[in-house]
Amino acid sequence: MLDTAAIKQLSRKEKFRIMESIWEDLSMEDELIESPAWHKEALSKTENRLRAGQEQILDWKDAKEELRKRFE
Repeated sequence: MLDTAAIKQLSRKEKFRIMESIWEDLSMEDELIESPAWHKEALSKTENRLRAGQEQILDWKDAKEELRKRFE
């Protein structure tokens, strides 16, 4: 297991890969995870912006690529 000091030594690219692996593992158990109340409100606001044409829909693959470019 990596400790905080070891994580700080990783490149951004390596950190994102680890985060994706962790998220993938956690998402396999989504029925065990209860969303916080603020999450429903945030989703509702996003849906309203989408209806108003103020949000752009991106394919998850494209969104990840865009985020990687932004944070590398």
